[in-house]
Amino acid sequence: MSEDYAPPQEPLAILHADHEIVVVDKPAGLLSVPGRGAHLADCLLARVQAAFPEALLVHRLDRDTSGVMVFALTRPAQRNLGLQFERRKVKKTYVARVAGTLGEDRGEVALPLIVDWPNRPKQKVCPETGKPALTRWRVQRRGAEETRVKLMPETGRSHQLRVHMAEIGHPILGDPFYAEGTARDHPRMMLHSEELRLHHPDGGAGTSFRAPPPF
Repeated sequence: MSEDYAPPQEPLAILHADHEIVVVDKPAGLLSVPGRGAHLADCLLARVQAAFPEALLVHRLDRDTSGVMVFALTRPAQRNLGLQFERRKVKKTYVARVAGTLGEDRGEVALPLIVDWPNRPKQKVCPETGKPALTRWRVQRRGAEETRVKLMPETGRSHQLRVHMAEIGHPILGDPFYAEGTARDHPRMMLHSEELRLHHPDGGAGTSFRAPPPF
């Protein structure tokens, strides 16, 4: 990644901002947080902090994933949102284009995941030492060689959606780690965080933030 990191330079896409949180639409190809070294300093957190200096990290999306991310603007809001993610109170919906045609209209994948140490940051399924991971999926549209699906992770493991779809034989198109052959040959990874549903840290009102997928 360090050799070919060329993040998009489009303007920050702000979906919502108030006294406690700011919600943005992250572009694919941009790190959520800085990597090691000055060449990996450009990231969504830094761009958000340029506009909102008090912004604090709550969660992350993979570099190659686009979509909705929420940042806190106060320490209490950061703690509140962090607990919501930790306790699985935040409902996340992704849209993906995956290789092949899924036969069923909906289903779930429950496969425990752990880091693949010799090949990190890749993850792998491991029944013995992996942490429980559950992904629900629902078909939106079928094509001749691909399927558009909604993915609803019940857990938040690293690379969870990517590994789970690859393990059932339908890798996400454009995935540089888990897709192979023509499935990898796409201009970007076809995974987008479409919606976050959470409780606002000031008052607890249920609210949702959406960004339509760019593919």
